[in-house]
Amino acid sequence: MSTENSLPSFATVDPYNGMNPGSPGILHNLVDGKWGTAPTVRKDIPDPLYGGRFLDVPDTSDLKPFMAGLRRCPKTGLHNPLKNTERYVHLGNVCARAAAMLATPEVESYFTRLTQRVMPKSWQQCLNEVVVTRVFLENFAGDGVRFLGRGFSNPGDRTGQESRGYRWPFGPVVVVAPFNFPLEIPALQTMGALFMGNRPLVKVDSKVSVVFEQFVRMLIECGLSPSDMDLLHCRGERMGDLISSCAEQIRMVQFTGSSSVAEIVAATVNGRVRIEDAGFDWKVIGPDFDDHWADYVAWQADEDAYNATGQKCSAQSILFVHENWTDALRPRLRELASRRRLDDLSIGPVLTWTNTAIKEHIDSIHALPGAELLFGGAPLEGHAIPDCYGAYEATAIEVPLATLEKHFDLVTTELFGPFQVIVNYGDEDIDTVLGMLERMSHHLTAAVVSADVEFQQRVLSATVNGTTYCGMRARTTGAPQNHWFGPSGDPRAAGIGTPEAIITTWSGHREIIFDQGALAADWSIPSLI
Repeated sequence: MSTENSLPSFATVDPYNGMNPGSPGILHNLVDGKWGTAPTVRKDIPDPLYGGRFLDVPDTSDLKPFMAGLRRCPKTGLHNPLKNTERYVHLGNVCARAAAMLATPEVESYFTRLTQRVMPKSWQQCLNEVVVTRVFLENFAGDGVRFLGRGFSNPGDRTGQESRGYRWPFGPVVVVAPFNFPLEIPALQTMGALFMGNRPLVKVDSKVSVVFEQFVRMLIECGLSPSDMDLLHCRGERMGDLISSCAEQIRMVQFTGSSSVAEIVAATVNGRVRIEDAGFDWKVIGPDFDDHWADYVAWQADEDAYNATGQKCSAQSILFVHENWTDALRPRLRELASRRRLDDLSIGPVLTWTNTAIKEHIDSIHALPGAELLFGGAPLEGHAIPDCYGAYEATAIEVPLATLEKHFDLVTTELFGPFQVIVNYGDEDIDTVLGMLERMSHHLTAAVVSADVEFQQRVLSATVNGTTYCGMRARTTGAPQNHWFGPSGDPRAAGIGTPEAIITTWSGHREIIFDQGALAADWSIPSLI
């Protein structure tokens, strides 16, 4: 058997020869350190490319064991800087072993193919998830987890008095992860929760949760205790019931996904959330046209808008193009989009929008004054993608700036698929463009494509997006293990990937003031005045 098609020792699902009607993948919950099934499985999760049964995902309704797990974990967590400190080193060792395992061709290919089976995107896009996760684990191997718990001290007013600052866990926490990054998002957030001493209950979108289950099985093989976390496969509304029932016990929910659902979760737990929600992400191409960069700028725009079929929270949703670039970019963008094909999954199923919904949205924008369909706008043909999912060409509609101003809410409604809005502007419109950016409701990623330092400064100083790329190579999408990735402009914002992101998202500040010097022999109770 070739390395590419061999299964790792921890694997319980076969993405090469299984995951089909004759041999569906069987998923299990993890609770109280044990794997188990549910009495019923989901019937509404078809193979995203071919239709039909391919996974048996537990349709869990008995939530009591998971609630009990949340209630058992104290607020002080599984470890903290004063309790069970050996766990920091232990988790660093787990990271080292897991990173080494992910680096093997067998395991790397396994997770790449498994990801592609449930979230169909190009091999390279799936591989990127595996690589990012591996490098993340490498970053925190050895003493990396211990260093996340670094505190500080300040001298007191007298000998024996000292204040010490600690990073303290929340204890029982919840991770809710989306479908579009089946491995990277739940892996990085769950590990961050564990690093800081929390005990997470994890719920991943059931369409793709098989990937994270296999990752957890790999972690256990690498030394993670199966009782360190719980993994729940269930419907979203059942997870909502659990969060509502345990709102007093859950110290924090880290939610990645729909902004509307994020607000419901936030209200349920009285604001104890860290959110990385939807983003209508913008890119501004500045006035300094350079023909040498034209191909690159067009290519990066195509990558940002349409990789993973546009199903990235960082996808380029709106592209502001200075008129100096318009004639050069239009034909290039059209040509690049035309290269995308279903057979190599450079375009693929849209897992949260149907074709009917996609068409309605595209038509509503196309009908606006001055709007022009630049390319795309039609369903894909010759495929077996189920009707519950979308399948559409890479599409772009050009909208005049004045129309954007007048119909802002409609134009800036995010279509989580292969669609972008293009707006041309001139020198006299820059303040208007900045006004449009100010009106955006969510501030995840952004890009300023320019080598003009004064233009860069003008845009960067007037915007707030948490992950902003700047320069001629600027993009809206990127790999978050080497820099902060998360929104800004919201005190509830969650970060992912870096030490700062983990510390900010998964721990709180605690200060202990030691005051234990000798008492002077002549001390007496002072007077009140």
